Amino acid sequence: MSASETSKQGHERYDVVVVGAGFAGMYMLHRLRDLGFSVRVYEQGGGVGGTWYWNRYPGARCDVESMQYSYSFSDDLQQEWDWSERYAPQPEILKYANHVADRFGLRVDIQFNTRVDRAAFDEAENIWRVTTSDGKTIITRFVVLATGCLSNARMPDINGLESFEGPVYHTGNWPHEPVDFTGLRVGLIGTGSSGIQSTPVIAEQAKHLTVFQRTANFSIPARNAKLTPEERQAFREKYPEVRHFARWEARNGIYTELPDRGALDDGANERRSKYEGRWQRGGLTFMSVYNDLAMSRPANDTAAEFVRGKIAEIVADPKAAALLQPRSHPIGTKRICIDTDYFATFNRDNVTLVDIKSSPIEEILPHGLRTATATYELDALVLATGFDAMTGSVAKIDIGGRNGVSLNQKWSEGPKTYLGLMTAGFPNLFIITGPGSPSVLSNMIVSIEQHVDWIADCLGHLRSNGLEVMEADTSAEEKWVAHVNEVAHGTLYPQANSWYMGANVPGKPRIFMPYIGGVGVYRQICTDVAAKGYEGFVLTAAEQERAAAVF
Repeated sequence: MSASETSKQGHERYDVVVVGAGFAGMYMLHRLRDLGFSVRVYEQGGGVGGTWYWNRYPGARCDVESMQYSYSFSDDLQQEWDWSERYAPQPEILKYANHVADRFGLRVDIQFNTRVDRAAFDEAENIWRVTTSDGKTIITRFVVLATGCLSNARMPDINGLESFEGPVYHTGNWPHEPVDFTGLRVGLIGTGSSGIQSTPVIAEQAKHLTVFQRTANFSIPARNAKLTPEERQAFREKYPEVRHFARWEARNGIYTELPDRGALDDGANERRSKYEGRWQRGGLTFMSVYNDLAMSRPANDTAAEFVRGKIAEIVADPKAAALLQPRSHPIGTKRICIDTDYFATFNRDNVTLVDIKSSPIEEILPHGLRTATATYELDALVLATGFDAMTGSVAKIDIGGRNGVSLNQKWSEGPKTYLGLMTAGFPNLFIITGPGSPSVLSNMIVSIEQHVDWIADCLGHLRSNGLEVMEADTSAEEKWVAHVNEVAHGTLYPQANSWYMGANVPGKPRIFMPYIGGVGVYRQICTDVAAKGYEGFVLTAAEQERAAAVF
């Protein structure tokens, strides 16, 4: 099959159905079309961009520098697009996504405002039957889940939330029209990345902003600035070096100097000087100043204490400063945030910080919020309560594999995959940046491109070798899950109750979901697996599969 067809039952047929038109889904469509596959993409939103289509909250920006948070598959694209700032704001990233969609003519194969509700594998015919929200059933050989790691906004379970009479906004599902908080008393619940980015912007508008914090977070200044034409050009000229480094040498897919020592190998003065240099430079590379911050608690404590000291310097009120200093987890074990004037915002007269760890929220009222010790009058609520990360968007689809087993049943005690790409018992179902791959521990576009290229090459291999079915071998999957956890527990990461562990969702199994071994190490593993004839996967020709079904 190389072009879309209609089955005898009137169902549309495609070689591949892709779920999601964010950066992963768009590039997957582009690669597969170039290989001659017929592809249909289904996107629940009204446009491309994925995370950047939904997350329109005030101050929304990427925490990876613009020149690196971009596609590398087309040199013309990376030479022609002019990023305006060091860290692009959400509207600009969305504009870039739309530019890519138009430049490569992708929209013709994307159906917007359409949710994939169900996907069921037909073992007799080796096909997937995909049911969409418009009532159609589509027949396809392969399904690729490009549903994103941070795309399923999580509403908090707070008593009385539905009774609030003012507007309620979730940072992960923000209105597409501007929101004006002028003259309003605003309550913001949550101090993760979206809360940290939106707090300073809302504080500038609101009559009063009350920030309800359960867990303090480490945050590093972004030091955002306009990019000059000279800076853009200089970066473009070294793109080959940058991209190679990001793919093969950087643990997190971000171009920066690699450290040659641990934190305790330097004296206190030298160490402080290095931390100060990274603090002034700003950004995620703060954690790259030493090579043992993720493994050694004494080393990590030196970085954490430096940041806590900076918070104390910035925040005038000692009580507020103490509340804002994270002490519940090692620095970097929750995704470190980057900010613009977040801590300084608590010096404003119209901003109040409330500690809901010591005084939990008991109830949302029609015109406010009550904690265990006080009542706050509010006109508007902002919920910066994050996502059901890594698995949430997949879990919303009723996916049935072999023997009628659902993916949610299989993953009820935590997600299991082989390489984060496939899961045993679900043939011809691929996941882009799924659990068990570097995904959220990396520059997402580096990991997206690696997965898309691997899947595209794999489908080409299946077609050219007359192979109809591919799935992860159960024993290979078990070994990979064990390896992912073994590597994680060699670090400090499991010491944090983070969304990496599913800890932000009540009842969700606690399992470390991303692969922490590094982008380059992981890429080499995937490359080697493919070179060995897709070792750890079971590949079956059409005749074999049907003959087996007879018996």
